[in-house]
Amino acid sequence: MTLAPFVSLSPRRAVVLFLAFAFAYFLSTLIRAVTATLAPTLVQEFALSAGDLGLLAGGYFFGFALTQLPLGTWLDRLGPKRVVLAFLSVAVLACVAFARASGFMELFVARVLCGVGVSACLMAPLTSYRRWYAPGAQMRASSWMLMTGALGMVASTLPVQWLLPITGWRGLFLILGALLALSMVLIAWQVPGESVPEAAADDLARAAPASIPAQTGAAPVATAAVVSGYGAVWRDPYFRSLAPFGFVGYGGMVAIQTLWAAPWLVNVAGFAPVAASTAMFWLNVSMMLAFLVWGWVNPWLARKGLRAEQLMAWGLPLHIALLLTMALAGDRVGAYSGLVWTLFCVSGTVGTLAQPAIGMAFPPALAGRALSAFNLLIFSGVFAVQWGVGLLIDGLRKLGWTAPSAYQGAMGVFAICLLWTYVHLLRAKKR
Repeated sequence: MTLAPFVSLSPRRAVVLFLAFAFAYFLSTLIRAVTATLAPTLVQEFALSAGDLGLLAGGYFFGFALTQLPLGTWLDRLGPKRVVLAFLSVAVLACVAFARASGFMELFVARVLCGVGVSACLMAPLTSYRRWYAPGAQMRASSWMLMTGALGMVASTLPVQWLLPITGWRGLFLILGALLALSMVLIAWQVPGESVPEAAADDLARAAPASIPAQTGAAPVATAAVVSGYGAVWRDPYFRSLAPFGFVGYGGMVAIQTLWAAPWLVNVAGFAPVAASTAMFWLNVSMMLAFLVWGWVNPWLARKGLRAEQLMAWGLPLHIALLLTMALAGDRVGAYSGLVWTLFCVSGTVGTLAQPAIGMAFPPALAGRALSAFNLLIFSGVFAVQWGVGLLIDGLRKLGWTAPSAYQGAMGVFAICLLWTYVHLLRAKKR
């Protein structure tokens, strides 16, 4: 049968639903990345040490990870609309608290609450798309949500620097809080009710097996298992085949994008700070364009029967090769370092196909938990790779390695871990 782009919504309503969610997700990624731009100002105003600054930046990911498992259950039982509105209300208050902070601890608590408050901004729309969109449209919407997130990362760099002299960092966070409140209004107004109409559920049940052939080795999950928690998710063979890559590969790519690429450009490639910031700006623009392209081609790939794990098996060797190039060549890459890191991150976007594939591998009533469990792996991986690479660099420096060599050694260890996850993926795919 020919599957309509949207199971039960008119095209116009489906687009408006997407835009309402995308606006909130754009703001969430801007808030995620903005501390890098604000770091010099915050260090000067609050006399922060490097450790304080690292803890403050990590507070977002800590708060984000705290909510993922209960978030999945709430999404499935209460529906994405109610859940995301409740969480965004916390984010609004957190932005106001951050703007009014007078000391480090107040900044840190507000930053953790920011992570908590925006932690549903991707999982809620992905769960909603699983309920309201057909499979091909789900893959496109997922890629374009990530494109919107990349746009938020872009906005957190040079645009924020241009705005700071006008608003100051406190005024900036008050503006972000007001925009989050506006996103709540749009979601409350435009996102449909929580349950999928009966006819739409029947369409999904008939169409999904034909559109997504054998993505998971598990049988359809029984109703009792659907409402029993995360056991059915953790035990699912398809979920377990992608879990190591979600932690090391997807999480590691985000860790490089959001933290380690810029210090590499300064400490290994010899870039001036302004040149490194410019390179990161174009890296994020490239990521945004990559997600745009994935959104266009995903429905065509789905019609051809090309599943996420197949595309990852074909695309990840280039991703790994680029990381090995940086680990082995180091400062010899020189002025091309920004380009190589850009290609590394862009080639890694093939791994982002795993997230919507996980959602579609489970029944709609379990999709929120499946997506949140995978998201927990990703953000735990971001924290682990960010911290682990830093510990390796410090440890190698204490052993007498130069800064460039220490960076290369740490990236070499990361490359070995990434290669292991790729071998695991191939073995699971073969089984």
